[in-house]
Amino acid sequence: MSNSFNHTKYLILFLLLSLQSKAQNAALFNHISNEVITIPSKVLNEERQIYIYVPKQDSANPNKTFPVLYLLDGENHFHILSAYIDYLSHYEIIPPMMVVGIISKDRRKDLTPTNSTIDYFGKVDSIYKTSGGNEHFFQFIKAELIPYIETNYKAGSYKIFAGHSFGGITTINCMFTHPDMFNAYIAISPSLWWDNKYILKLAESKLTKLADLNKTIFYSTANEGINEPDSFHTDVLKFDSLIANRTPKGLLYKYKCYPEESHMSEPIVAYYEALRFIYQDWKPPLKK
Repeated sequence: MSNSFNHTKYLILFLLLSLQSKAQNAALFNHISNEVITIPSKVLNEERQIYIYVPKQDSANPNKTFPVLYLLDGENHFHILSAYIDYLSHYEIIPPMMVVGIISKDRRKDLTPTNSTIDYFGKVDSIYKTSGGNEHFFQFIKAELIPYIETNYKAGSYKIFAGHSFGGITTINCMFTHPDMFNAYIAISPSLWWDNKYILKLAESKLTKLADLNKTIFYSTANEGINEPDSFHTDVLKFDSLIANRTPKGLLYKYKCYPEESHMSEPIVAYYEALRFIYQDWKPPLKK
């Protein structure tokens, strides 16, 4: 029996059990409605739509704050992460947390560190002409989005930055260039091929100099070129080797390969495992 079939089987079982529990104990699983807000950004000179999931507040502890997971490509993965967090936190496997899904009007601009028009196959492609907006995007998150969330919600200090593909290289870039912004990072199939492996070179440079990096990072690949000599997969193996051989003090990391998953199916299993890794040592507070 293949791993892919097992993953699918477990996910179906998860959904069936969740639905059954909702039917039997509706009051326990009533979601607070996800919010959709629009932030007028002076940094980006445009409005940005944001999806927000807020866990149910404990009436006995109305001032309790929550970790916040800031999610790239929110339009694609927001509901997956919200459902995982709702279910796992209900059974005290991870803590309740907020999810902030960021929607990009031009993801090739927001989610790439440099300007390049060279595609994965080494050919010129004009769809990348607006690329290279990572730094501007980070300033929007740091100066406008995080302050908005922390002012208007019960947001705690612990923050996770999560992304897939171009979103994956964005989270890695942020960890090395703005390490003060987040505590943990998730990079699902990061596009390390971008601009002649720019992020791989950045990682090598930074890891050579860093003595301490008190962060947590989970990164993964699927079956993207798993048997090819130069591919998504081999790039992430190189990144893993860099981290393993030059691990800064305090850095917790995990690499996982999902050979039975595709680039687009991988986030379903990888985001779940990323949450479990980040909170592997978390224990629920003792009941009074």
